[in-house]
Amino acid sequence: MNLFNLTLKLKGFPIERAKRDLAKIQSKTDAEYDAYLNSRKKAIVEHHLMYNNFYKGLTKGIDTADWNALPVIKKSDLQIPLKDRLSDGFTTKNCHIHKTSGSSGTPLIFAKDKYTHAMSWANFMDRYNWYGINAATSKQARFYGIPLNCTDYYKERFKDVLGNRFRFSVFDLSEKQLEWNVKKFKSTAFEYINGYTSAIVQLAKFLKEKDIVLKDICPTLKLCIVTAEMLFDDDKVLLQKQLGVPVANEYGSAELSLIAFNNLDDEWLINTEDLFIEILDENGKPLQNGKEGRIVVTSLYNFAHPFIRYDLGDIGALQEASTPKKPLLKNVIGRTSDIAVLPSGRQAAGLTFYYITKTVIEDDGNVKEFIIEQHALDVFKIIYTSTAPLSESKIKAIENSIETYLEPSLVVNFERKKELKRTKGGKIRQFTSFVK
Repeated sequence: MNLFNLTLKLKGFPIERAKRDLAKIQSKTDAEYDAYLNSRKKAIVEHHLMYNNFYKGLTKGIDTADWNALPVIKKSDLQIPLKDRLSDGFTTKNCHIHKTSGSSGTPLIFAKDKYTHAMSWANFMDRYNWYGINAATSKQARFYGIPLNCTDYYKERFKDVLGNRFRFSVFDLSEKQLEWNVKKFKSTAFEYINGYTSAIVQLAKFLKEKDIVLKDICPTLKLCIVTAEMLFDDDKVLLQKQLGVPVANEYGSAELSLIAFNNLDDEWLINTEDLFIEILDENGKPLQNGKEGRIVVTSLYNFAHPFIRYDLGDIGALQEASTPKKPLLKNVIGRTSDIAVLPSGRQAAGLTFYYITKTVIEDDGNVKEFIIEQHALDVFKIIYTSTAPLSESKIKAIENSIETYLEPSLVVNFERKKELKRTKGGKIRQFTSFVK
């Protein structure tokens, strides 16, 4: 057993069982799949109705036998302490606890039971294997952020060692840093790239300027996986040309894990093994395939925490030819981050700001939503909604974090509002730059 799988096993995540169960689910026929999904939907609802007081409260007075009558859960519904959302028998000690990035504007602390977390990993491993990538052992070039405080920093670095990956900075996308990145690819046998779309696109633009195809200098490279942000068609063409490998678009969320992944036919295949995806209109009614609406997802196995008809805050559509066993995602609107340009000329991926805004994430649910705007090279505004105003100590912590991640002498203004402006699709855009 490799080090990564051994680590999962030692932490109590039943990865081998999850892999076996995943294979059984995938072996079901088209005719059997409808029955499988319906049985799992019924089982997860019945569990939380019996063992979760939070979900009982949400469904009070509702015909819970009618799936379409069940409430659509929003992130705002979950803005209460985690302990008040857990099912009987589950605690922060026997679950996988994690935080969302807050990229949708609404931060959230949540839980998964250990089997559900193992199923998430089994799904990732299955999809990566389509391209000859072993998610546990293949060398990964990782373009993600990293906490800069000492404890969390070294914790993430240790995870990188276990996962056989090297983490590149998305906080610094300067020419000097990109030159260093290219040298690292020359000297390292990376098998795949995984990370934020905007940061990898910046690398591809640099490669184009230097007339370099990355696979020519890193011949072991097989695949690029982009995630967390919108991948536009012209950027995908650029990536494929300058990286010299296929580009897979990964769509997911921390709460639910993998939602959709490009298969070898370049179809955006939805994960139906442990999730159930719906596209709903503004009134919560199911839409026909091809129609754009709210993406609502149910976790079919998470007994620790109810994610039943959970509204991600994204707008998208299914392909017209989708079937219960093979639903295909047509598009997703949103999840785009700008590149922030700073007074020094340094550039940083827009998702840099989600690490900064982690400082306002609180389990007591005070801060409900937030967005960040850049109004000048050195002027930023954090707009937030909350039960009470941010304390001076919290504001100072945010200012210190911005200086740590970006650079000194930036002006940060704070504005508390009753509600935040949303996009046409109903989503909050976490970072917007008004700097040309």
